[in-house]
Amino acid sequence: MKVTYFVELLSSWCHWAEPAWADLQSRYRERVNFAWKIALMKPADFPATREQCDWYYRRSGTIARSPYRLDSGWLEPDLHGDYRAPNLVAEAGRDFGATDDRLRMALTHAALREGRPIGQWPIATAIGAETLGVSAAELLRHATSPEIAARVADSTALFHAHQLSQRPAFLLENDIGDKVVLSGLWVAAPLIAAIDTMLADASAYATHRAHFGPPPA
Repeated sequence: MKVTYFVELLSSWCHWAEPAWADLQSRYRERVNFAWKIALMKPADFPATREQCDWYYRRSGTIARSPYRLDSGWLEPDLHGDYRAPNLVAEAGRDFGATDDRLRMALTHAALREGRPIGQWPIATAIGAETLGVSAAELLRHATSPEIAARVADSTALFHAHQLSQRPAFLLENDIGDKVVLSGLWVAAPLIAAIDTMLADASAYATHRAHFGPPPA
């Protein structure tokens, strides 16, 4: 079984979903393949001002019952919603061995908890280079390459192909063709329920196949 997590690094709801994502990976590490994919937000989807961003943070923070408030210091109106840099750096990090969550989390923490303007390439790549222990110049060259842009465009297109609009989103697939898509949910319980059901169904199919073989020709 496979679970794909569609994430935008500067989404507050993705931030609140990270504990659930970590819980799922710990709970099912022996039975499920986990992967994340970037799903870029459109420039118009970002807050226009820090005041507006803070309003959204008060809303999501109280719904999430968080003991801390997110920091809007990363928001730069002059970028006009172009925050590809941290997302492309995270994607590029895969090719330097960061297929796990550590680079994503470092970038997100820098922005949403520390208010650092990671929409700027030098800052995003500096954080990435420190996290990975690689050259910032080399990481920047790779993150700004057509290959990385194409990979992020493809993963974003896959997100939209499932008619999704909310992040986080989760695509669950098992080996008997079942598929569940959850968009906008950020807690573990509904994901656990869906995964357990899909694993049980796949296991039942395997049991039947062991006793009776494939269907008659």
